[in-house]
Amino acid sequence: MFFTLLLAFIPLSLALQYLVHAPPLWIFLTAILAIVPLAEWIRRATEELAERAGPAIGGLLNVSFGNAPELILALFVLASGHQNVVKGQIIGSIIGNGLLGLGLSVVVGCWGREKQTFRRERAGMLGSLLILAVIALLLPALFDHAERSLYAMRDPEPLDERLSLGVSVVLILVYIANLAYTLTTHRDVFADAEAAEGTAWPYWRSLGVLFAGTALTAMEAELVSGALEATASRLGLTPFFLGVIVLAVIGNAAEYVSAVYFARQNRMGMAVSITVGSSIQVALLVAPLLVLFSRFLHRPMNLVFHNPLELIAVAGVAFAVNSITQDGETTWFEGVLLLAVYALLALAFYFVTP
Repeated sequence: MFFTLLLAFIPLSLALQYLVHAPPLWIFLTAILAIVPLAEWIRRATEELAERAGPAIGGLLNVSFGNAPELILALFVLASGHQNVVKGQIIGSIIGNGLLGLGLSVVVGCWGREKQTFRRERAGMLGSLLILAVIALLLPALFDHAERSLYAMRDPEPLDERLSLGVSVVLILVYIANLAYTLTTHRDVFADAEAAEGTAWPYWRSLGVLFAGTALTAMEAELVSGALEATASRLGLTPFFLGVIVLAVIGNAAEYVSAVYFARQNRMGMAVSITVGSSIQVALLVAPLLVLFSRFLHRPMNLVFHNPLELIAVAGVAFAVNSITQDGETTWFEGVLLLAVYALLALAFYFVTP
């Protein structure tokens, strides 16, 4: 019901842009609110198709469309020349899913319960992939620093781009290998014990919702990217902060709602897979794809994060998630700790110098 009400922002945002020619702030706010229900409908349609197609093909469908709203939004922001905002959105998605999304799920799921348990094997695999993400995102920054300071290279950008392309290819291959590992060779270990509930959609409805939702998301993402700078100026914020906090949270709002729902149903394993798995998908798939697509958009983007705060944030997510999930159980206070780490990082990003 909540997502259905938010669908009203789709025609409202389009009317404000093309009929009323409203100020950018109103266009930005209505467009990002319109993306929230579209992300939920795309997620639901993808899950329905995945249920019918089986685990292997379903996994590929989730890879292709699971993060479609976030990827589309990032592509439009990238095409408008805001590479740093896109990098901020990548970091924001990783910390938002791993800290905010998981923290909310743990607090809501454990409220009224002493603790919740889940399979440690899946949490261990996700934790290992998070560590890989930290290494992959640290490496280009350290390489850039070494070339500038140790070897006195004034402009290592060409080498940064080549290294980022190589890292992106490796990460995508690892993600594909992870799919094969969890969906094929070790499917019994990582399969969710509980079947999905609800009435299945017919194929035509799932495909129609999927393609319509993707097209409308592209339209709304164009409105967001066009109003980004003016909105940041009007609110007294930096475009970087909007990317790290606002765009990242909006792009993943559907995952947060789903994770909280499953946690409240005492399915914490599913909530962990959704939230931490989304962080993994952003780091190992979405970010590399953006690096590759940026070449075709003639807006080349590398994986060099010049602000140490961004790298500290990713490392903090890996450390916090591994610390809390390693024992296979959670309590509501551990969720509070995750939310506290997210709040501290959000404060730092708010005060960071543009």
